Amino acid sequence: MKIHVLQHSSINTLGTIEEYAKTKSHRLESNRFYETTNPPELDSFDLLIIMGGPMGIYDYKENPWLKNEKTFIKQAIEAGKPALGICLGAQLLADILGARVYENRHMEMGWFPVKAFRSENKQEFLEGLPDEITVFHWHSRTFDLPAGAVQLFESERCKNQGFIYKGRVVALQFHPEVNEERILNLIKRFGDGMVNGPFVQKKEEMLGQRKYLASTKEFMFLMLDKFEKMI
Repeated sequence: MKIHVLQHSSINTLGTIEEYAKTKSHRLESNRFYETTNPPELDSFDLLIIMGGPMGIYDYKENPWLKNEKTFIKQAIEAGKPALGICLGAQLLADILGARVYENRHMEMGWFPVKAFRSENKQEFLEGLPDEITVFHWHSRTFDLPAGAVQLFESERCKNQGFIYKGRVVALQFHPEVNEERILNLIKRFGDGMVNGPFVQKKEEMLGQRKYLASTKEFMFLMLDKFEKMI
């Protein structure tokens, strides 16, 4: 499988995505629209992964390249490419698919559980994934479900934690790709600006969570296996 990743910040490293690609001997490439105006050719990759980032999806004045990136993502979706959006990437997908992105009532930062949203219409993508898993969060915004999308995950204070669109475009508000280094970098870069809240953990609570890191890695691998089967 040929995986292409869109990155939005040097601290938003690939974490378990890179580990998965190495384990499976998949080709992994990335680019940053804030550094280049040359997007990859659509036929050069099988799976598009859109990472998180510190900016908002409408911050065009500070990040004019966002418009070009949105155009590229839309073209990839229209071309039938499987896509996975994480945090900011999920919000970009929601926006591109016509849904509203806005500030959530509560900020979520740290390890908190999400539950699989199992409606009466059984969602095939959830098969083999846990009913509930504690994952890492680092966000203040949320999104509505796009028309035609099916909800995948929810949490106590963020209704829409994930959705799937047309069986091949998946958005996750949480971070299944994190490793310890990634969390430490986030804390070093943004920790001083963290505000108190019922869903904001202390820095020491975020680090050293080996059990959660292991289960999150397993979750990420299972999810990427599902994309591999789409190819």
